[in-house]
Amino acid sequence: MRLWTWLGAIVAVLVVALGTAYLNRGAIFAAIAHSRLPHVEPNHPVDWAQGPATAPQGARPPNVVFILADDLGYNDITFNGGGVANGAVPTPNIDSIGRDGVSFAAGYAGNATCAPSRAAIMTGRYPTRFGFEFTPAPVGFERMVGTESEPGAIVKPKFFKDRLSQMPPGSTAATPEAVNTLSVPTGEITIAEVLKTQGYHTMHFGKWHLGGRKGSRPEDQGFDETLGFIAGASMYLPEKDKGVVNSKQDWDAIDRFLWPNLPYAVQFNGSPMFAPKGYMTDYLTDEALKAIKANRNRPFFIYFAPNAIHTPLQAKKADYDALPQIKDHRLRVYGAMARNLDWNVGRILQALKDEGLDQNTLVIFTSDNGGAGYIGLPDVNKPYRGFKSTFFEGGIHAPFFMRWPTAIPAGTSYPNPVGHVDIFATAARAAGAAIPTDRKIDGVDLLPFVQGKDTARPHQVMFWRSGQYKVVRDGDWKLQSSEAQKKVWLFNLAADPTEQHDLSSKEPAQVQRLLAMIRAQDAQSVKPIWPSLLQGPVFVDHPSGQPQKPGDEYILWDN
Repeated sequence: MRLWTWLGAIVAVLVVALGTAYLNRGAIFAAIAHSRLPHVEPNHPVDWAQGPATAPQGARPPNVVFILADDLGYNDITFNGGGVANGAVPTPNIDSIGRDGVSFAAGYAGNATCAPSRAAIMTGRYPTRFGFEFTPAPVGFERMVGTESEPGAIVKPKFFKDRLSQMPPGSTAATPEAVNTLSVPTGEITIAEVLKTQGYHTMHFGKWHLGGRKGSRPEDQGFDETLGFIAGASMYLPEKDKGVVNSKQDWDAIDRFLWPNLPYAVQFNGSPMFAPKGYMTDYLTDEALKAIKANRNRPFFIYFAPNAIHTPLQAKKADYDALPQIKDHRLRVYGAMARNLDWNVGRILQALKDEGLDQNTLVIFTSDNGGAGYIGLPDVNKPYRGFKSTFFEGGIHAPFFMRWPTAIPAGTSYPNPVGHVDIFATAARAAGAAIPTDRKIDGVDLLPFVQGKDTARPHQVMFWRSGQYKVVRDGDWKLQSSEAQKKVWLFNLAADPTEQHDLSSKEPAQVQRLLAMIRAQDAQSVKPIWPSLLQGPVFVDHPSGQPQKPGDEYILWDN
């Protein structure tokens, strides 16, 4: 009898322990994640290579400063009359690039998510041409996002455990570095490599997200100097720093993964990780200003890619305190991040002016994709439907500006579709560099079109793909195909730019014609370097954190 008593007591203890562990699984997961974070050294100064003490005589090619915001929605700037919280957060500095140069009314991201879009920018090619189809993410991220749905979800995500065996060697290890093996092939040619042929000093700041294998890191892909982080996100400040205001979206699996897994750290030219100094966007800008000064007497290329305003939502307290009129806490944190990004863009523009470089510098500003639905804010891409991860206009129709006072007339608005793939050829031609001829370059030099020298469309046809979810825009016809849902959407963007009226049932001939174009493009693409491990719903007309209702429009996103 005593044995059974002891056994019963042990079972009871185990049940209580397991129940406690289940209820506190978030804290346990966070503790494990924190224990795996890499060692981070204290902050130390960065010594930027110094250019010539005096400028050479005669004309020199333009400097190129490319500013890439992260997850900035079409409606997050005030250029088009909108802005965060109905215009409560002006963005005069970002707006000035479009006002003083050209604004592309139909500017498209290379993809609806971070990394493939960045690959399109760096190479001028559709990333499907070299297998970089999905955003590199740790297996733990894929598993969490692929298995944990929002409360009350109607459509559940999927995690494809059986595909783990198809992952590249080393990429599934339970270490923070494992994800860096998912990289752009080393044989791809970046715009930094092209500009170096013309004597440019090339520098990268912030997010890379194109892989960390030897040969794929920024210092291996044409950048003389690089300060930032290889992975897809970073903390802006430590979570409990006195100067930070945080917003967590507890319903969102992505957010729950990021907070315990992200370090507050940077690297310089592949050095050991060390802590930034202050708020991440401020710190990267501080260093960019030093680099501009150091290189004022030689042509330079700056790829400035802060993680702003990607999650985790962390605002500097001073920016948060400046927006008391915004009553919703999450929206106020988000607006404060947009305010800070704009201020730092202004600092870069002012530094160019202070050094006498602004007239002969091509400044490009855009966002890697549309605003994210998982932050729970409905208006980030207004007036367009859809969010990041969808190929509805809200996911890929991005703010896109260029300014070069000696070559681009101020106040120019260009109406025809252009894309991130065009940045490569535009910057190369501006620098007088040759564009590679041994591979298909999908982008074109936009300057002749902006200057009115070429009146044709830069692109009659544009493509996007993420696994089974594929899109083509031909002229003003746009077809989206979600093969997993056996569903298509057809829109005439000339008559319906915000994609309100699906014409697929009324225009079956157009559907078949455009599907054939997608198949032809697929034939030119290669097998993804790694398989999609998750497939999840992304709703089109409302963000995450809001109840899903039967009949709500959604796409299935592969990653």
